[in-house]
Amino acid sequence: MKKILIIEDDETIQFALQTALYKNGFKPVCALNLEEGKKKLSDSISLVLLDWNLPDGTGSEFCHYAKAQRDIPIIFLTVRDEEKDIVEGLDMGADDYIVKPFQLSILLSRIKAVLRRTKVINQSVLGCGNIIVHKDKTKVFCNGKEIGLTAREYRLLTVLLENKNQTLTRSQLLNKLWDTEGNFVNDNTLTVTMKRLREKLNNPTCIKTIRGIGYRMEDSL
Repeated sequence: MKKILIIEDDETIQFALQTALYKNGFKPVCALNLEEGKKKLSDSISLVLLDWNLPDGTGSEFCHYAKAQRDIPIIFLTVRDEEKDIVEGLDMGADDYIVKPFQLSILLSRIKAVLRRTKVINQSVLGCGNIIVHKDKTKVFCNGKEIGLTAREYRLLTVLLENKNQTLTRSQLLNKLWDTEGNFVNDNTLTVTMKRLREKLNNPTCIKTIRGIGYRMEDSL
């Protein structure tokens, strides 16, 4: 049973989250503030649900603290829905960002997606829809046909697949696409690379543009 740490100062919301997690096979661990959350953050915790505004600080402080310990998955739960806030949260390492109020069914789906993603990076075969990548052979297939990609296009595709169902900001993608020889990859290069990748893959619907934020590789419902 996976443990999920809930850091939320609204006791009504905390109780609703705790109940929903129990019913879906998780073991919730609750904290009302940053100090309590830090004490309860252990190696047995699989994921953190983190409110942004807390009595003794901000969720961003905890996010930096937790990520410095290990790469633990974090989902922000917050009323802050401004584009700049969402980008800030994702850029600091959060795995997802959900704006209150939200449906518990959607939150549970996002939790399961994040937990699945933590197991994906070491897999040799990645896929979404009709797109398949064989990482051990550096080969890409679309509708059963092998597709020739440049090194940067291939890297972009694998990053999207390794982080499937997670919104990646343009800043995050630029950092991940940084040339191995140290050559700068700028924002325009990302736009062009994405355009060419989509064209070669017949403009797949699973690659979503999140306006003003970045991109998301998403499974069909």
